Amino acid sequence: MAENIKQTIDFYNGHILRWQNLQDQEKAKYKEISDFTIIDDSKISWSRDLRQDLERERCIEFAIDKIRESLYRPFTKSKLFFDRILNEEVYGFERLFPTIATENENQVICVVNEAQIPFSAQIAACIPCLHYGGRQTQCFPFYAYDKEGNNRQENITDWALEKFQTHYQDPKITKWDIFHYNYALLHHPHYRDRYTANLKRELPRIPFAPEFHPFAIAGKRLTEIHINYEQQPEYRLKHIENKDLPIDWRVEKMRLSKDKTQIKYNDFLTLTGIPPETFEYKLGNRSALDWIYRSIPSQHRQTERHHQRS
Repeated sequence: MAENIKQTIDFYNGHILRWQNLQDQEKAKYKEISDFTIIDDSKISWSRDLRQDLERERCIEFAIDKIRESLYRPFTKSKLFFDRILNEEVYGFERLFPTIATENENQVICVVNEAQIPFSAQIAACIPCLHYGGRQTQCFPFYAYDKEGNNRQENITDWALEKFQTHYQDPKITKWDIFHYNYALLHHPHYRDRYTANLKRELPRIPFAPEFHPFAIAGKRLTEIHINYEQQPEYRLKHIENKDLPIDWRVEKMRLSKDKTQIKYNDFLTLTGIPPETFEYKLGNRSALDWIYRSIPSQHRQTERHHQRS
């Protein structure tokens, strides 16, 4: 990825150098800055904002620590070059995950609430795509920082902590307990059924459940599974290999069988034995497996392009 990003940066910065070397009367020949740019999708994908940055002569600097982990789609990670110029919008993510080190301590609950799809929530310990599960993704972190990764502040206030401790008459409740309580509550079927209409048009509100600790314990475990999903015990599937073809592990587009018991990995390999329980847990209108096998082709296309917009 690093070499591809460097090529993109060199291509973009080269445009700035050529633009700077033009005389004012030469620049005036171009009605729009888009008329000046060279279209080559193998080098860069121009957007309006990127062309404006070119016109403002804002150069891009490569740094290895700008290559970050990103949650591209639910349970689907991708590499991201985190840069204000090459990213279409970064919004407040510079304060949520400003450095690689903050990925080891911060967590953010991403919720999607829009009228067209069911409400969903997934926790992340890295930068999520703004459209990771829909068009209206809102992020609620445990910590917030300055842009250098310092001045860490907890997003749950002391006032909220006191309210929970007083309501449940338990001074040992911590802010992390509340964070995990929230995550479990957002997944509870009764909560989602009762507030379905509200969750389609406004941010979720958190009520006091009859008991606190069962939710806090469940939320902590759910957090561990969702953040570390790649380290969970493997569910063994049966591999069916096409002996008439050479061994091939490359995937271009996976396909799920109509009965949802098999995934055709490619022409050489089919995975079978998927249990029906796999599709009971959903994020929005898709199961975790649906997100993964549908996202892989798009993720490959994103990786092949030399910069990714979050």
